[in-house]
Amino acid sequence: MTFQLLDAVAALSRTPDTLDALLGELDDGWARHRPAEGEWSAHEVLAHFIHGEQTDWIPRARIILEHGTERPFTPFDVQGHAPIAAGRTTAELLDLFRTLRAENLAALRGFGLTAEDLAREGTHPAFGPVTLGQLLATWTTHDHVHLGQVTQALGSRYTTEVGPWHAYLWE
Repeated sequence: MTFQLLDAVAALSRTPDTLDALLGELDDGWARHRPAEGEWSAHEVLAHFIHGEQTDWIPRARIILEHGTERPFTPFDVQGHAPIAAGRTTAELLDLFRTLRAENLAALRGFGLTAEDLAREGTHPAFGPVTLGQLLATWTTHDHVHLGQVTQALGSRYTTEVGPWHAYLWE
């Protein structure tokens, strides 16, 4: 399927409401539950979303638009979410994410991107040349992958309490 910017913006604009629907009325015990040792809680995934809004998607888009392949992207710190998550409630993270996403979508719309812009290349530190279209498609896909992760973390809260239904729920 060919990347469609308007479809991507529509999907990206729904993520804050989706996260709010999943987490907004729950106590932090739900959001901070880890499905297993070493796996992220929904709270941590939300902080990861915020870290991406601050350091990844729009900053990298600007690098492509302003510098092309001449300036590589700053490597993404996979653990950069940890200080964001620390000391904040899930409600605070939801509010921050909503604000940052709205700002970034406004910036994206403000670029007035053309098909030629989407084909422009930047330099990823691990992958080498990537296009702006690929970056934006990844942003969109990234949201959906991590929304699944949030749902899985929430679904695992009562893993041992479901009794014999465990066999049907985690096949």
